Amino acid sequence: MIDPTPDSEIPLSFDNQRAVVSPWGASLRQYFLVEADGAETDILWGYAGGGSKKGGQGDVLIPFPGRVAEGRYSFDGQALQLDRNDKEGPNAIHGFVRTLPWTIRQTDSHCASFEVRLDAESYGPRGYPFSLATRITYSLDCEGLSCTFAVQNVGHQAAPVGVGFHPYFTVGTSRIDEAEVKIPGAGYLEFNKQLAPTGTIVSAAGTEWDFRDYRPIGNRRFNHCYVHLERDAAGMATVSLRHNGSGRAIDIVMDRSFSAVVVYTGDAIAEAPRHACAIEPMTCATDALNHPEWGLKRLIPQETFSGHYRIRHRRHSAGL
Repeated sequence: MIDPTPDSEIPLSFDNQRAVVSPWGASLRQYFLVEADGAETDILWGYAGGGSKKGGQGDVLIPFPGRVAEGRYSFDGQALQLDRNDKEGPNAIHGFVRTLPWTIRQTDSHCASFEVRLDAESYGPRGYPFSLATRITYSLDCEGLSCTFAVQNVGHQAAPVGVGFHPYFTVGTSRIDEAEVKIPGAGYLEFNKQLAPTGTIVSAAGTEWDFRDYRPIGNRRFNHCYVHLERDAAGMATVSLRHNGSGRAIDIVMDRSFSAVVVYTGDAIAEAPRHACAIEPMTCATDALNHPEWGLKRLIPQETFSGHYRIRHRRHSAGL
């Protein structure tokens, strides 16, 4: 099998749905509908070819999503230092796997699975002396696009693990300001000027950042990590984006493995600021390596951590 490159891509289809995924970083690059007249309606703000990616589009964030303040953390008595690779400040950001070639384990017309391994010998010097085997599966069906993850500790000591995803969504507006969003977070993390958490969780109730019912995004600059997610009777937490003018709506439905979600309006993307809204399912909050109570998973040897989220597209009537 030829090793994947940043330009490697695999098309998926089901009825009128189309997606493009890549074994480079196990990334989700495109997701759109083919209308009856042949026109394409984007659900994701996506890209084609590795050199076209902007702002982390479609990245997989393992073994830690979000930022780690100063790149420092401790685990089981070990003081560890990660690469400080965040352009916004002296932090580590978004793990290791988004720039790795993954192995293709399964692919057919509507489904693709990728696997990658992190070894303590390679990543220990970079501040993560733990070994993980990870599988990501994307699939299309009548309910939309689903993404499933499974992370196994294949090392000899417990490992700290967080999983996240970085898709951007569009409901056809030129700027995301025109859309409305509903976010099930009752609280959000307070950030410092370097966008690292201060350790405080702020109650969203009654504030300008309380979006538990639909509200216009307007000119608000979202870069918020929401926690204390409210769930339905089945345990699912849902973030929804919609546009009343077009009647288009998108739901991002997360199972119980996800305890946080980042919402970001892309203000720092020089080429296309506020063109789309990142809605990032995360199994733990930003900087959970320093705040394990924020959802960090402690995996013992041979234990597997798994979960899934789903993207649904639908029509809605204004005012509903």
